[in-house]
Amino acid sequence: MIHRVISSHHSLLLLLLLCFLVASSSITRALSSGVIHVKYKFAGSQRSIVDFKVHDSLRQLRILTGVDLPLGGSGRPDGLGLYYARIGIGTPSKDYYLQVDTGSDIMWVNCIQCKECPKRSSLGIDLTLYNIENSATGQLVSCDQDFCYAINGGPLAGCIANMTCPYLEIYGDGSSTAGYFVNDTVLYDRVSGDLKTSSANGSVIFGCGATQSGNLGSSNEEALDGILGFGKANSSMISQLAASGKVKNMFAHCLDGVNGGGIFAIGHVVQPKVNMTPLVPNQPHYNVNMTAIQVGHDFLNFTADMFDSADRKGTIIDSGTTLAYLPEMVYEPLVNEILSQQPHLKLQTVHDEYTCFQYSESLDEAFPNVTFHFANSVTLKVYPHEYLFPYSGLWCIGWQNSGLQSRDRKNMTLLGDLVLSNKLVVYDLENQAIGWTEYNCSSSIKVLDERTGTVHLVGSHYISSACHSKARVIMVLIMLATLLNFFSSC
Repeated sequence: MIHRVISSHHSLLLLLLLCFLVASSSITRALSSGVIHVKYKFAGSQRSIVDFKVHDSLRQLRILTGVDLPLGGSGRPDGLGLYYARIGIGTPSKDYYLQVDTGSDIMWVNCIQCKECPKRSSLGIDLTLYNIENSATGQLVSCDQDFCYAINGGPLAGCIANMTCPYLEIYGDGSSTAGYFVNDTVLYDRVSGDLKTSSANGSVIFGCGATQSGNLGSSNEEALDGILGFGKANSSMISQLAASGKVKNMFAHCLDGVNGGGIFAIGHVVQPKVNMTPLVPNQPHYNVNMTAIQVGHDFLNFTADMFDSADRKGTIIDSGTTLAYLPEMVYEPLVNEILSQQPHLKLQTVHDEYTCFQYSESLDEAFPNVTFHFANSVTLKVYPHEYLFPYSGLWCIGWQNSGLQSRDRKNMTLLGDLVLSNKLVVYDLENQAIGWTEYNCSSSIKVLDERTGTVHLVGSHYISSACHSKARVIMVLIMLATLLNFFSSC
């Protein structure tokens, strides 16, 4: 979820907002390796082709033992996906279903005093509003604590003793989430043996959403309880757990674009072996240096700096975006080279932007593989059956021209789930590197137990749903919206 956080220069406004929110609520309190089970939100059903671009346009505007997180979801464009995870929060623990997002940093959940939050979901899951009063371990985070200083870049104007630390995230579509930070126990599954887990917990600071709007509000039929940010910042859940010595600051996901679900593990993956490429420094997202693009046996003719745009350096790796976006100077020769393999195709333009055609033979035999080359000799191969997707009896090209995007996204290079599905992607924040390899995401990986030095198998997961037939997928990034007019009028 590629996003922006409004913090420092709106700090006083936020504090006033929080005073109102807290005063209107019933809050009276004083101020290893693991696995996350994940599900692809819409695995298996075909959505309107327009939905792909809408989804991506919204998303791009927000852009020591192992831990095993249960996953749900899938990433094909014809499924339109979003992956979400189940984790426990509080004492006693309650289950919450959160969208897994490598494009944002903080974790937040909808809270009890939220009036605009969704009450039900068409995904067949029970939504839960977090209530700090019902947790023996929940504590408010005050505005004079170090965490609040760090996330706001310094002291908040108007901060007084026992005042809560506010948060506000506004996304490019005008959606937003606002509330305050709390500290509570998060329960997750620690890897304890081959395909075995045991309960573990850690203290995590996260956002308590008091006001939501846009796609996070009550009108969202495919609602979840919040977002689980796995971004690079120190405020993310994995960074907090790593800082406390609970886990390594490393995680991996393998998103099954065919069956939905997959693997999401926190810790050091030792099998399969993955070649790594360094992250571009001083970038807010997972950016890497692309050096070349190969179509079949031929290399396209351009320089590496074509993948940079303004102050945005490198190629963004974002498994929450459905398609793949390339600068115009890259997109056009790439698509022309692919189509030149079948010069007799009758091309059609669908919805003014998708290049489609009819074809009844084997895609992988008729069209070339596309291979992206990155620093440190790392490559990422994309097969025709991955970059072409079906729509109404046609095959459509999943590569998109970012030169046609709005100014904030113009000529950005972003590789989404079209490219990343059915690959194990490893994020090593300790060494500031990322890597991937082709993999069967319905199988298992091996994760190192740092305490004992033993290696354990971690298998794939799929969160069951009461609406299994509607389990289409969405690693999309739910877009947020409130207070936009409020701030614009200030």
